[in-house]
Amino acid sequence: MAEDQENKTEPATPRRRQEARDSGQVARSQDLTSACLLLVGLLMLSAMSQSIVGALTAVMKGMLGNDFYGTPSEVAVTSFRISGPHLLRAVAPILLTVAGAAILVTGLQVGFHVSTKPLMPNLAKLNPLQGFGRLIAGRNFMQISMNLAKTALVAIIAWNEMRTQLPVILSLSDIPFPANFSVACEIIYGLAWRLAMALLLLAAADWLYQKWRFERDIRMTKQEIKDEAKRMEGDQQIKGRRRQLARKMIMQRIHRDVPKADVVITNPTELAVALKYDPENMAAPRVVAKGAGFLAARIRQIAIQNGVPLLERKPLAQALYKTVDVGQDVPPEYYQSIAEILAYVYELAGKGTRRLRRAG
Repeated sequence: MAEDQENKTEPATPRRRQEARDSGQVARSQDLTSACLLLVGLLMLSAMSQSIVGALTAVMKGMLGNDFYGTPSEVAVTSFRISGPHLLRAVAPILLTVAGAAILVTGLQVGFHVSTKPLMPNLAKLNPLQGFGRLIAGRNFMQISMNLAKTALVAIIAWNEMRTQLPVILSLSDIPFPANFSVACEIIYGLAWRLAMALLLLAAADWLYQKWRFERDIRMTKQEIKDEAKRMEGDQQIKGRRRQLARKMIMQRIHRDVPKADVVITNPTELAVALKYDPENMAAPRVVAKGAGFLAARIRQIAIQNGVPLLERKPLAQALYKTVDVGQDVPPEYYQSIAEILAYVYELAGKGTRRLRRAG
């Protein structure tokens, strides 16, 4: 395994990155998300402190100002009915903001991506021997070290803060309520801010490590890049073959249907649309072939070889080319223009009287 990793010296290709992303392998730091959520939660607690105190006051008044009778379940329902709305109004903004922050921070790290592959069961992970091996493996050992560092840092910061605030903490019993409660909240809030900032610094380092590890894990060997290039080249060959077959079918249809057309309307050189009308079998004139560029030139050439008239009608040619597919009848809004063209063509060919009688 180590030897394979040593051979992977080349940066990942875009295709390899997409495959890793599809499999759920992305560079993401859970510690960064947790630290940001802690900071957002503290900010919301500070902004919503008056609302929270008001909600708790309302709950205490409601609970202490009523006599509850009935079974325990009835008492619980009544208590929830009194306290629930107040607590919901106080807590809902905080919860919604924290949830939005979680989505935002995760999105900034990896973008919007959903993959179910990491959720698929893997029986190999149930092997205790392999599990112990993964525990002491390089990446898991690094994660354990980071967790130990976070624990030690939190303990050091908490100990220093408590030691600094120890005289104030010991004097809280001499301060009347609710002043002592306010002082205690300030001490706890200050400690939480210091812990949050320290965890954010560690999380930033963890995110850089996750990025570095992700880039290392998706590196490729030179042989893998060559194999991918061959696969891509094969895909291009298949696509080219499909395009070639499609062009061949179009050309076969042009050679078959253009000689039977009644008229070819041109742009004059960029577009060509071949029309046919059989009053006995068709409800309206039909586009039997159309093309642009080379195909237009080929349609004109076949039409000339088979004596099919060519008429230059730029607006009509453009409209038919854009709006009518091969094999479809022309829309009614073009009936008048096409009828005039067909009448003119039939007169030139000496077929006007006979065809007009059939149409009638």
